Amino acid sequence: MKSILLMLPLLIFSSAATSAYQAEKVLTGLLVPWGMSFINNTQAIVTERNGDIVLVDINKGSKHTLLKIPNVAASGQGGLLDIALSPYEPDKFYFTYSKQTQTGANTTLAVATFSNNQVSDWQDLLVTTSNSDTTRHFGSRIIFADNHVYFSVGDRGERDNGQSLATHAGSIIRVKPDGSVPVDNPFVDNSKAQPEIWSYGHRNPQGLYYDQQKKSLWEIEHGPRGGDEINLIKKGANYGWAKTSHGKEYWGPLDVGESKEAEGIESPVKVYIPSIAPSGLLLYRGERYPGLNGKLLAGALKLTHINVITLNENNQAINEERLLEDLKERIRDIKLSPDGWIYFATDSGNIYRLIP
Repeated sequence: MKSILLMLPLLIFSSAATSAYQAEKVLTGLLVPWGMSFINNTQAIVTERNGDIVLVDINKGSKHTLLKIPNVAASGQGGLLDIALSPYEPDKFYFTYSKQTQTGANTTLAVATFSNNQVSDWQDLLVTTSNSDTTRHFGSRIIFADNHVYFSVGDRGERDNGQSLATHAGSIIRVKPDGSVPVDNPFVDNSKAQPEIWSYGHRNPQGLYYDQQKKSLWEIEHGPRGGDEINLIKKGANYGWAKTSHGKEYWGPLDVGESKEAEGIESPVKVYIPSIAPSGLLLYRGERYPGLNGKLLAGALKLTHINVITLNENNQAINEERLLEDLKERIRDIKLSPDGWIYFATDSGNIYRLIP
C-alpha cells in the first residue's frame, strides 16, 4: 500500500499551455467510434459500437466497412469495444467486444488478419467469465507488452466480482498472442483462480497504456459517484474494488466499501472527485507537443475534455490540466499516429486531431 498524493476534491489548474491547443475535426459520420488503431499516417481501423469494424482515411474523410461482428451485445454499455494492431505480427489485429451468450454477454478478446484492406480468419481467443447478466461495465482496452496481450474487463456491475479470482470480471488479463496462458502469470497455480488474470480489484477500466520507456503499465477506471482512479499496474496486485473506494453510493452520501485504503491493497496514483468518467489513455512522449511530453492524457466522457496529468520521477501525480473543455465532446479514445499526431474519437461520431 502506498499513500495517495491528491485526495482533495478535484481542482482545475489553468495555464497558458491549456489554451494553446485546438481540435481539428478530420472525420465525421461514425457510429460511436469506441476504439481506433492507426495502420499508417492517414488510415486507421476503427470499431463502431454497433458491431462494425471500419477503415477510415483521414485525408479523404471516408470510411469503409471491413467486417461486421455477429453476436455483439450492443446494449447498455456493451458493444464492439477496443481494437489494436499487433506489434508482433503486422498483419494481425486484436479487438474486444461484449459477446452475447446463452448466459448473458461477456467481454471477449478476438483476433483477425488484415491484408490488402481485407479482413479474414477472425476468431475468438478468450470469452471471459463474469457471472453477470447485466449490460454494464465490460471494460475494455487492449495493449501489448513483453510479447503478450493485455486487456481490461470491468466488474460487469457485480461488486463481488472485483475481489473474486473465480471470474475474469474486474481484472486486467494477460495472455500470449495466441490466447494461451503464460506460465508466469501470477495465479496459474491457484486452482480457484482464472489463470489469465494479471491484476484484480478493478471496477470498469476503459484506459490502458504501456510506457515502453519506463516499462510501466498504466490504467484508468471509472469509480462510482466520485472515485475514478489512475493506477500503476503490478503483477498480481489487488486494487481494492469494491472493498476499498473513494467514491460514494449513487443513492446517498455514503462511502462505498469498507475504507479508502487497506493493507494488502494497492492505492491509486490519482483519484478524481468528482468523477470525470475516463475513457482511453495515452502517455505521450514526443517533440510535436513539448508541453505534454511525459504526461498522461485521458479522455473524459462526463466532463467532456482531455485530462492531462503531470507525473514526477516517482510516478506520482503532481498536477492536472484540462484541454478542450469548450468542445463539449464525450471523448472516447485517444491515440498517437505513426507520424506523431494525437488523435481522439468522440461518441458523437467524430475524429479530431490535436493541434498545438
